Amino acid sequence: MDHITFVPTPEQFAFTFGGAEPVMRIKPGTALRLWTEDAYGGRITSADDIASSALDTEDLNPQTGPFWIEGAEPGDTLAVHLVDLTPARGWGASTLIPFFGGLTSVPVNPTLQEPLTERTWIYEYDPATGTVGFSAHGSNFEVALPANPMLGTVGVAPARREVRTSLVPDVFGGNMDTPEMTAGATCYLRVNVPGALFSLGDGHYRQGEGESCGTAVEGAMNVTAIVELIKGGGPAWPRLETDSHLMCIGSGRPLEEAWRAGQVEMITWLGELYGLDRFDAYQLLTQISLAPIANVVDTNYSSVTKIEKKLLPTAAAYGGVHAELRSAAKTLGSITY
Repeated sequence: MDHITFVPTPEQFAFTFGGAEPVMRIKPGTALRLWTEDAYGGRITSADDIASSALDTEDLNPQTGPFWIEGAEPGDTLAVHLVDLTPARGWGASTLIPFFGGLTSVPVNPTLQEPLTERTWIYEYDPATGTVGFSAHGSNFEVALPANPMLGTVGVAPARREVRTSLVPDVFGGNMDTPEMTAGATCYLRVNVPGALFSLGDGHYRQGEGESCGTAVEGAMNVTAIVELIKGGGPAWPRLETDSHLMCIGSGRPLEEAWRAGQVEMITWLGELYGLDRFDAYQLLTQISLAPIANVVDTNYSSVTKIEKKLLPTAAAYGGVHAELRSAAKTLGSITY
């Protein structure tokens, strides 16, 4: 297995899916050790920093990549196995941003409401306990919360020469913002262009389902991932596999559009795994599916359709590549940066 370490310089970040030149070419089966900047571009460092003055709206969600995957052709499946996600700083930040979030007036649905008061919260990350500390502004309330390091953004270039901002989730993946995108998960993405042009970023030290206010505990991340290529079988929407669950992620607006996309994708996947026609799969899914919300704040919303593997007969998705990548991850030993 090839091993590559890549820490981007500021000018090497990508801010789109599609339209960016690859930072390097890699072979399928390569283990990557990467560093990703936070969604703010490192511009929020204290509770005194507020979004309206600190942020550059053209440089949000910097991506590490894209990587050209040798042999990847449209219609193939790119499997990205997240081996390890370790916070790269001793703190993360969350902010209220004017006219952004799930509980405020937003540009696509304007009202006469004034913007919410801007605030920034700094969460101290304690690696010894694996927690992030919340401190209220308006009282003395404090609480330590378990960290759940995840990546908000994993994706490939869209088809038809399309270029999409790294703030958007869609069929190519992108800014899905689901807490399910964590260490131990394998993400399956359809390859749309030669080389796939895969990138990732937007590390979160903690996030609840929905990302209600629009920002998680945003922080720079050390990422270890293994990238594998499966010829053919490219899914219509991103799929996730863990040791315990199968998941599909749909994105769109309104929220039911995102939910429907994930549901239909899972019906397709059940057909592939068990030979079910779409109506039998529809009936089965109705009785076993979970539907956690990924985000209700991005340009498109994202919804996860999730099923427990233990409820169904054993089936090896994509020939059992998830189990193979889990085994390969163990050969990497302890993760150091």
